[in-house]
Formats: sequence, C-alpha cells, structure tokens
Amino acid sequence: MKNSKIIFFGGKVLYFLVLAVFIFLLVPFTRNSFFGQGHRWFLMLLLSFSISFTVTPWLRYLAKKVNILDYPDNRKVHHQATPLLGGIAIYIAFVSSIFINNIYTKPLLGILIGGTIVFLISAIDDIIEIPAGPKLLAQFLATSIIIGSGIVLDLFPKTPLGDAGNVFLTLLWVIGITNSFNFFDGMDGLASGLGIITAFFIGIISFQTDQPFLGWIAISVMGSCIGFFPYNFRLNKPATIFMGDSGSNFLGFTLASLAIFGEWADNNPIVSMATPLLIFWVFVFDMTHITLTRIVSGKVTNFKEWINYVGKDHLHHRLEFLLKSKKQSVLFIFFLCACMGISAIVLRYARTVDAVLLVIQAVIIVILVTILEARAKKQANKD
Repeated sequence: MKNSKIIFFGGKVLYFLVLAVFIFLLVPFTRNSFFGQGHRWFLMLLLSFSISFTVTPWLRYLAKKVNILDYPDNRKVHHQATPLLGGIAIYIAFVSSIFINNIYTKPLLGILIGGTIVFLISAIDDIIEIPAGPKLLAQFLATSIIIGSGIVLDLFPKTPLGDAGNVFLTLLWVIGITNSFNFFDGMDGLASGLGIITAFFIGIISFQTDQPFLGWIAISVMGSCIGFFPYNFRLNKPATIFMGDSGSNFLGFTLASLAIFGEWADNNPIVSMATPLLIFWVFVFDMTHITLTRIVSGKVTNFKEWINYVGKDHLHHRLEFLLKSKKQSVLFIFFLCACMGISAIVLRYARTVDAVLLVIQAVIIVILVTILEARAKKQANKD
C-alpha cells in the first residue's frame, strides 16, 4: 500500500512538472530562444510530448465517464474494459505543435486536412462502429487531398500513363500503411511504440538529407506518441488507455504521407524508394503476409471479404504464439522495426546495388521470422 502511494504521488509530481514545461514553452521569449539557436526541432518535440502527456489522463477520465470503452472479446488480447479516446490526445498534440510553431506549406496543409478526415471518421468508429466501406472511402478521399496538394510518388515517367501509375501507387501506399498501422494496434504499446520508432527514423533521415521542415513534422509525431506511451505500455500492468482507431489510423496516414513527401535520394529512384520501404518494412511485411495467407487458405475470396475480415493472424499474434508473451512480442517488433530503420540510415550515400542488397537482407530477415513461426505452430500441433 505504501509503495502504491509513493508511485501515485510520483506520477502526480511528474504530471505537474510536464504541465509546467508546456506552460513555459508557450511564452514567446522561450519559443524565440529555441528558434534563434536553431533548435526548433527540440521545441516541437517538447511541445507535442507535453501536450499529449497532460491531455491523455483527462481523455481517459472522459472515456470512463461516458462509457467509451474497449471491451474484451475472443478476437482481442486484453482482458478488461479499457478506455479509448487516446488517439485524440495524439491528434491534438501533433496539430497544436504545428500551429504554435506557425509552419505551413501547401503539402503540410494537405496532410493536416487529410489526416483530420481520417481522424474524425475513425473517432466516430471508436464510439459507434462504422462499416469498413465508409472508412475506406474516407481514407481514399484523404489520400486524394494529399495527392492534390502535390504529395505523390514519382516512380514512373511524366506521361499520362505514368502519372496514373504514380497516383495508383500513392493510393495503395497510403491506404495500405494506414490500415496496416491500425492492425498493429492490438497489444499494449505496440502502435504508439511503432509510431515513435518510425517517426524517429523519418526525422533522422530528413535532417541527414537537409529537409528540416519534414524533420520537424516527424518529430512532432514522435513527441505526440512519446507523451501517450507511458499510459499505454506498462511492463507489469495493463494499459490504462488505448489510442483506438482514431490514433492508429491518423498515425498511419500521417507517417505514410511523410514518406512520400520526402526526397530521399538525388537522381536515384531505387535508393529513394528503398529508404521509406525499409522504415515501414514491418507494416509492408505484415500486410503482405496476411493478404497472401488469407487468400491461399480460402478465408477471403474477394475484396469485400478482405476489408471486412478480422482475425488474430497478424505479426504480433503470431509472435505471441511463438514467444508465449505479449510484452516480448511487442519488444521483438520494436527491435525488428529499429533494425530496418538503421538500414535505411545507411542509404544516405548508397549506390543502387547497396539499396537492393539491404532490401534483400530485409526479405531474408522476415523469412527467418516466418520459418520460426511455422516451426512453433507445427510443434504445437504435434503436442
């Protein structure tokens, strides 16, 4: 009982310290000091973190008050009703840090508008379940907005057919990563931790390639997730709040958009494509794996069945079966994602052959993981 009181008191002290930091950062002199010393990135990190950290407990309280809870069932891994609405804290923190720092461009405005559409439809879905069709339509609309703002893949030549191919791949990438990110919101801390890691590597490579504006945006996403993470991932206790679809879909959409927004290599489309591919490799792998296995096994036979299918066959579920631990599964995925991100950093001065070899290495790594999964499943069936 005494230890519980100490922990509670320590948590309150930390909360008010972070709140004091946030108030201090709102002072114009403080912000101008960061700007003058070239540390805007640190200001945006502190702002987004402090907002997310201080707002999350209030949203947890609200979710409990109005009964917006995620209840356990046979397709979920948690065992007690848990407040939702955590994604609202992440959204507020990210958007506020952008507005407070007064950084705007047409592409960023497209990301904010598109992300808001995805956030709103997902927030409604957290409260009143919405069919997959309307949610997919909202994601299509949001992606069309960023395409209209100039954020589009540039893999094919500037011809009518090439432009159509670029638009199609942009839609496929953004909508695919958005939903894959949502799929990973299945264990405590997993989606928010992946948000931190993914945004971190986008930010690092942005600064490496002299794209500070893109780095600032990525850092804001990272800080928003860091502020939420302590409430969502606790080593010996269950999460106190979930981000819900509003958080996971918003993060997936925003980070996928940033990957296209960036210029990752000069005059080398292979390196430019390999960089975000490696950063998002875990998401690409999981989406590809579940799609192929569901089709081959006959669980889905058409697109409508695919978007409506809900199962426990994602990477974190398969790793839990292998490792017999949710926490270890989450940490394994974190390290796997970080490993791929480090590979992406190496691409800064890479040749085409280097990019190809690193992608081949990524393929080999996930093949090894798949072999281990299959071995564990086969052994379990024998037992």
